[in-house]
Amino acid sequence: MRRLAQLLAAGEITSTELVRRCLERIKETEPELNAFITVDEEGALVQAAQSDERRARSQALSPWDGIPLAVKDNISTKGLRTTCASRFLRSYRPVYDATVVERVKRAGLIIIGKTNLDEFAMGSSTEYSAFGVTKNPHDPARVAGGSSGGSAAAVAAGQVPWSLGTDTGGSIRQPAAFCGVVGLKPTYGRVSRYGVVALAPSLDQVGPLAATVEDAAILFSLIAGADPRDATSTEARPFALPAWDPQVVQGLKVGVPEEFFSSGLHGEVEAAARSVLRSLEEQGAVLQPISLASNEYAIDTYLTLVTAEASSCLARFDGVRYGERVPAGDVNTMFAKSRGAGFGPEVKRRIMLGTYVLSASHYEAYYEQAQRVRTLIRQEVARAFAEVDVIITPTTPTTAFRIGEKRNPLEMYLSDLYTATANLSGVCALSLPCGSDARGLPIGLQIMGNHCQEELIFQVAHVVEANVERVAGFEL
Repeated sequence: MRRLAQLLAAGEITSTELVRRCLERIKETEPELNAFITVDEEGALVQAAQSDERRARSQALSPWDGIPLAVKDNISTKGLRTTCASRFLRSYRPVYDATVVERVKRAGLIIIGKTNLDEFAMGSSTEYSAFGVTKNPHDPARVAGGSSGGSAAAVAAGQVPWSLGTDTGGSIRQPAAFCGVVGLKPTYGRVSRYGVVALAPSLDQVGPLAATVEDAAILFSLIAGADPRDATSTEARPFALPAWDPQVVQGLKVGVPEEFFSSGLHGEVEAAARSVLRSLEEQGAVLQPISLASNEYAIDTYLTLVTAEASSCLARFDGVRYGERVPAGDVNTMFAKSRGAGFGPEVKRRIMLGTYVLSASHYEAYYEQAQRVRTLIRQEVARAFAEVDVIITPTTPTTAFRIGEKRNPLEMYLSDLYTATANLSGVCALSLPCGSDARGLPIGLQIMGNHCQEELIFQVAHVVEANVERVAGFEL
């Protein structure tokens, strides 16, 4: 990204030329890849022209002014269609921008379009989109991951330099791993959720996806920070780009949880992760075995809480206040028909599960119990970070699976086996490529840090990245 910024500052390329190159790449790869739901060609070119005018007057809003960006389609963009990949919102145009959109616009970034996702961010493969599945740029027969599959695929295919996604149980890190890009799930509250269509408000976070660690850090620096419109926003000190220090791993205590290297982990994924761990040890890091035994219950806990919160959040979609309406003779029938026609099968499944666990007869047995287990997970993660600086694991148990391969929803949910703990405990976690399997599919490595330790995990990831071949990214 620094190179693009330097070229723009020197006048060797204009924002308009850069946007046109992105649009050309999108046209070359769409609709086959299906990373985008909406491409705002006219709006992007207008924004680019405005950026060029600012640079001509030496009034650039930031060094990154004029660089294109893709935004996941569950993040509100004023006047630009925001569908959540659902039939319910296929014509919805917000009247306001999400805080993260306001902030990237304030830096002069160009929003080129909205990316595909699992409907209402419910899924791990982007197969549950009403607009069709997003394909993996490394193998079109395989998924790009989810729910931020479109955002990850757009970066991996070189359609855009970077993108925004959301992460509820791994929805940035898992597609980042499958597509071979860098993705960050920030500390809960470090990035405002205002204007983001909620799946599970106690878990959701907006984060960056990019081709390199530094690019992800740059984008994170633009969106992070407190927001009075988000009651869960933290007052942590502003994030600034770190001065990259290759010596940061000297004496670094790296926690290696044995539960993440057990049965179910693909051999090539384990080998790639252990290779990185050995490399860090050779550079002076101290590997320390730790136990996160509660991870055994993370998926069950996560699914109970996420379905409960989703059921509550989606109650507003009733055919009256938002989205599509199916006419009927009475109000109750109109509600039922509108929700029946608007929601896809996975959304309906989660609404039913969530309504069940919140019901009076099951609340204590399921929802309340899940909250107790979540507390135990938080406490165990806190104890781990009292002993180590970072925790390193594989991001996913396998590389990208084939489209249609996981018909059983329970199999699909296990894609978040190694990522849900970070959301349940609220800590930050980053995925970056650490190699490829025999088929050339990217393998992801997860680096977890304590609350508001994004700078540290970026630093460690930058060291790891220096020893790993770049998998994908935007090229001029």
